[in-house]
Amino acid sequence: MSEHENIQEAGPTRRTLLRVGAVSATGVALSAAGGIGGPYLARNGLLSPDGAFGAASMGLGDLLFYIEEYPTSPLILTPFKDQLNVPTALAPCPTSDFLTWTDPPGPGDGRQNSLHNDRHQIWTSEIGYPDPIVYELDLLVRGHSFTTSQVLPIDHNGRPTVSFDASGRQVAAGTKRTLPLSTIYGFNGTFPGPMINAEYGRPVLIRFINRLDENPLGLDRQDFGAPDWSFLTHLHNGHTAPESDGNPHYSALYGPKSFGYKPGQSVDNLYLNWPAGGDDSEKQSFFWFHDHRMDHTGANVYKGMVGLYPIYDPKNGMDMGDERQGLRLPGVRTNRSDGAFDVAYDIPLAFYDTRLDDGVTVHKDIHDGMGEYPAAKNPKTHPEWWGKTFFKHFPNHGFVGDIFTVNGTAYPVMEVKRRKYRFRFLDASVARIYEFKLMSSTKGPRSAVSLGYGGDELDGQYRIEDGQQCMRFTQIASDGGLLPFPITRDSFELWPAKRREVIIDFTKYQDGTPTTKGDVVYLTNVMKMPDGRMWDNSSRFSPDPRYKVPVLKFVIGDTAPDDSVLPSPTTPLRPLPPLPSNWQSMMNNRLIFEVKRGSVGGEVEWLINGVEFHPTTVATSLKNPSGRSPLAQQKKGSFNLWELKNGGGGWVHPFHLHMEEHRTVMRNGRDVSRGADRGHPDDMSREDLVALDPGESVVVYRGFRDFVGPYVAHCHNLAHEDHAMMFGWEITP
Repeated sequence: MSEHENIQEAGPTRRTLLRVGAVSATGVALSAAGGIGGPYLARNGLLSPDGAFGAASMGLGDLLFYIEEYPTSPLILTPFKDQLNVPTALAPCPTSDFLTWTDPPGPGDGRQNSLHNDRHQIWTSEIGYPDPIVYELDLLVRGHSFTTSQVLPIDHNGRPTVSFDASGRQVAAGTKRTLPLSTIYGFNGTFPGPMINAEYGRPVLIRFINRLDENPLGLDRQDFGAPDWSFLTHLHNGHTAPESDGNPHYSALYGPKSFGYKPGQSVDNLYLNWPAGGDDSEKQSFFWFHDHRMDHTGANVYKGMVGLYPIYDPKNGMDMGDERQGLRLPGVRTNRSDGAFDVAYDIPLAFYDTRLDDGVTVHKDIHDGMGEYPAAKNPKTHPEWWGKTFFKHFPNHGFVGDIFTVNGTAYPVMEVKRRKYRFRFLDASVARIYEFKLMSSTKGPRSAVSLGYGGDELDGQYRIEDGQQCMRFTQIASDGGLLPFPITRDSFELWPAKRREVIIDFTKYQDGTPTTKGDVVYLTNVMKMPDGRMWDNSSRFSPDPRYKVPVLKFVIGDTAPDDSVLPSPTTPLRPLPPLPSNWQSMMNNRLIFEVKRGSVGGEVEWLINGVEFHPTTVATSLKNPSGRSPLAQQKKGSFNLWELKNGGGGWVHPFHLHMEEHRTVMRNGRDVSRGADRGHPDDMSREDLVALDPGESVVVYRGFRDFVGPYVAHCHNLAHEDHAMMFGWEITP
C-alpha cells in the first residue's frame, strides 16, 4: 500500500460522494423542473430562466438531499442566573508520573505518537529551551448542561408547543421543562475543555489520548461528530512544527496517514512557545486548541472539542500576568505549587451558539445516505433527542444557533469588582459572527417572544430594546497578540476563530460618571445574522436599532485593589515586525487564491481556485501578474505576498492561514500598510485570519520560518472547511 492509499482505507471520501451526487442532481433537476418538483421550485424562487440549473446551484438539496429546516430551541425562562464559568489553569503532570509511562515523551524516532512512526522535528534543547511541561488530555464522551433554568418549548412563531421525554413520549404544550444533558466529545470531558496557561520560553507538550470509543454513561451520540470517532488537535495558531500542528494535509501523509487519530491512539503535540524566527515582535497572547479532523471539524468543534491556551510573555515582565510589572495590564498572578499559575481579573470568554432539537424537525441530510450514522436511521424525527444539541452538516445557507453561550453557559452572569479587567474574546462558533457593545438597560432583558417577534427574529431569545451604550472597550490585542497601540472602540466584530483582547474599566461609565455597587452592564450582540451566509444588520451595514441581544450580564460589586494601568491610544504595546520597504515589488510574483462556491451542485463543495481540497496535494496559485501559477510551496526562511480573494455570491469568509501570523498590506487594491481600512481596523495588527467581506480582495505579507513540511489554509466557517474550502501548502528545505 502506498503512503497515499491509507487515507482512502474507509472508501471514498465524503466529498467524493457529494461530488458524484451533485452531478446526478443536475440531471434530476432537469426533470424536476418540468415534473413534480416544478411547483416546489417555482414557489421557492428557484426556477432560473433555464428551468433547472438555478435550482441545482441554490436549493435543490431541499428537494432531494436534505431539508433546510431548523428547530426553534426552547425558551430559557430565567436567563442571567447561572454564574459565568471562569476557568482556572489545568495542572501539569508531575515529572515522577509521566516518566513512568510506557512511552514517556521525548525526542527521537517513534516518540511523537502511539503508532511509533514519527518524531518531533525540533526538540526543546535544540533551541536552548528546557524540557517541556507535560499535560495529558483525554478525549471523552460526556454530558453537558447549557443552563439550569427551566425552559418553555416554543415553535417557530414563539407559541408554546409540545415536547418529548427521553423515551420519545409527548409532553403537553405549555409544560415547563428541564433540559436533558447534551452529549459532547470533550477534552477531559468538559466544554469548553481545560485552560492551559502558557509562557514564552517554557515549552508545553500535551499528550492527547483518544477514548471516544468508551461511553461509560451510555449517552446517545446522535448524528454528528466524526463517525469513526477520530480526532486531530490544532493549536490555533501556534508557531508549531507540522507533526504537532494537527492539520489534515500532514496527517494524510505522515503520522496516522488517515483523517486523524483513532480510538486507543495518542499523539504528543509539542508546543515550543517560541516566536517565529525567535523574534519578540512575533509573540502572541491567546491561542485556543480545537479539533481539525478532515470533513468533520465543524461537527467535532460543535460537539465540544475546544480548549483555551492563553500565553504570557515573562521577558522583562512585559506581559506575565502581573499588573505591577511591564505593561501593567490587568492581572494578579498566583503561582501554584502544582506548577501551574492563575491570573485573576484576566478572563477568557469563548462564545458559541447552539440550537436544540425540538423533536419534530426531520433530520434529513445528504450525509445520511452515506452510512455515516446508521443508528440514527435518518431521515426521521428524533423526539428522544428533544432539548439536546441539533446539528446540520450540510446546510444550504450555513449553520447558526439561536442560543448564545459564553464558556459553555447560556446567558450567564458575572459579578465584577470595581476595577479594570482584561477579557480575551474567542469566537468558537461554526459560522456566526458577533458584534459586541457594552450597554445599560432600564427595563432589562425581555424575551423576543414577549416583544412579538417570530421566526429568525427569535435568534438570541432575549433583547434589551432600550439598551444604550454605556462603556467603551480598550482593545489591546488581536489574533496575533498585542497591538502596536491600543484602540478605543465603541464596538468590535468577532469572526469565527478570531480573538480580541480588551480592557474594561468597571469603575466608571463612558461619560465619566462613577459606577456603583449593584449596577448592571450587558455585553450585547448587535449583529443580526440569521444564517451562515453573512449578517443582515450590523454597525457597518444597515444597523437595526432594535436588535440588541444581551449575552453576558455584568453586575458591579465591591471596589478591589487595582495596580493596573489603562493604556492610552499612544501607549506602545508590542511593535510590529518589520515590513520591507520594497514589498510592493513582490506583487507581480504573489500567490493568488480565490475562495468561491462550486458551480455544480451549489453547496456540494466550497472551492479554492476552482479545486476541492485533497489532503495529499499542494495547491496551485491562480496566474499572477508575472504570468506564473506557482505551487503553494515556500522555502524555509522565506517571505512572500499571498492574495486572498472572495469570489462573491453574498458570502463572507473568515480565512485562516496556519503556522505564522501575517500582516495585511492591501485591501481591495488600497495600500493599508500605513493605515487600516476603516471597516477592518485590526488590519494594522498581526493576524492569522483574514476577514473577507463579499467580493473583497486582501493581500498579506507572511513568513515561513523554522520548520519544514505540510500545512493548510482554509475558511473557518467550518461548514465551508468541511466541504472542501481548504488547500494544502508546504515549506521546503
